[in-house]
Order: sequence, then structure tokens, then C-alpha cells
Amino acid sequence: MAQTPSNTAAQKRPVTKTTPAAAAPKAVKAASKPPAKPATKTPAKSAAPVDKTVIPPAPTAAPKTSTTPAKPAKEKKVKVVRDSFTLPKTELLQIADMKKRAMALGVEVKKSELIRAGLQALSTMTDAPFKKALGNVPTIKTGRPAKG
Repeated sequence: MAQTPSNTAAQKRPVTKTTPAAAAPKAVKAASKPPAKPATKTPAKSAAPVDKTVIPPAPTAAPKTSTTPAKPAKEKKVKVVRDSFTLPKTELLQIADMKKRAMALGVEVKKSELIRAGLQALSTMTDAPFKKALGNVPTIKTGRPAKG
């Protein structure tokens, strides 16, 4: 059987294979196209006249509350400030005693937390007890104690 010129050309032509890298740009182009918008159908006009009065929507029930609790707003962190102060050794020993007392009650507390608790207690006092508490505290010389 004799071969026609078209058959021999097909046999002699080298076979080229497409690599995944060569085919990738076509796939990217296809994927990058935005999806087609769905066609919207317009309602067919009827021969009957249409009543164009606007009827307000029926009142709805109270807005639904979600079953999950709303996330509480994040509290802003309070900026802390480092400060130093002078106090008599006897009062420093009182702080140590109060720390031991708290430990006996099962509460671990720091010196700064004790001082802050004292401030909260003072701030809740009315004027007369507050003035009395301030009168019970002796005035001391401020600054660093002398070495000696």
C-alpha cells in the first residue's frame, strides 16, 4: 500500500510533549478570569394592570440575639510606673508580717500588691476616718537614708 504525502509528513514530524510548566500559563489565565455573572431574568409583563401602592412591611419581632456571648472589648493595659519611696524599717517589717498573714490565708501577695490594697482601703473611707488614718502616720524625712 502506498503512503500518501500527508501520512508521511505526520510520521516524520517530531512529537512534542507539553510539560506541566508550559501548560501552566494557560491554566493560570483560565483561573484568573472572574466568574461570569449569573444572568438575571426579568419578570414577564402581564397584560393585567399592576397595583403600585406600597405596602409597608409588617413589624418584625425584636432583633434576634445571638446565642454566643459577644466578645468583651479588650481592656486597655494600665501603664505601670516604677517609683521609690522611703519608709521606716518598722513599717517595712509590717509589710513582711502582712505577707506572712496572707500566706497563712492561702494568698500569695507581693509588697506592691499590699500597698495597692491599702490604697484601695483608704480610698473607700469617708473623710473622718481617712483624716484619722493620715494623722496616725508620722512624718519622716524624705530621701535616701544616710549611710552609717
